Amino acid sequence: MKFLRDNAQTLLLLACVGGAALAPLGAWMAFVYAPEEAVMGAPQRIFYFHVPVATFCYVGFFITFAGSIGYLWTKDMAWDRWAVAGAEVGVMLASLMMLTGMLWARPIWGAWWTWDPRLTTSLVLWLIFVGYLILRSQVDDETTRAKFAAVMGIVGYADVPLVHYSVKLWSRGIHPPKPELHPDMKTALLFGFAAVACMFAVTLILRVRLGFAAAALARLKGAGRH
Repeated sequence: MKFLRDNAQTLLLLACVGGAALAPLGAWMAFVYAPEEAVMGAPQRIFYFHVPVATFCYVGFFITFAGSIGYLWTKDMAWDRWAVAGAEVGVMLASLMMLTGMLWARPIWGAWWTWDPRLTTSLVLWLIFVGYLILRSQVDDETTRAKFAAVMGIVGYADVPLVHYSVKLWSRGIHPPKPELHPDMKTALLFGFAAVACMFAVTLILRVRLGFAAAALARLKGAGRH
């Protein structure tokens, strides 16, 4: 955590430059470079954004999980600020994951939504962490809020493995366990991952810095009243 705090400005700059370069390149790779999938056709190209977004929503929730454990272990509020940042970015990406999934599903399977095991567990995951954010908004005391949120963040993360392994745990569903990809499709997916990784890093770092700045401002206001 100290390394991230001390080098946040450099990491933010690198992520911004990487994102600015990789976002248009990733779009070109997805829509032009990658060959069209033989069965699903053009709608399948959403895959190159859908999968990286889904993966990094897991990363966001893992940061909440790790930050929650860190807070309960040390009582250091810095861990809580990382936890809430991970949850907010994770919820944003989970929303995009479900939206891109529905845009992909409608022309291919003829429905915006089915109660596919992965879709169902993804919706539950989204609801858990939206609930986490609502819980935080309803508790005024900083220490109590961090404690309650930490417990919910740890328990809620248990749904992430269920989402990931749902296609193996339950055979019924529209998601294949491991799709076969043309080498050029794998390359396009790799660029998609790199672009989303940069955008994830930018959003997370800015949100964490906002949390520390808000805490510092609150302390100044408290000192001013005394």
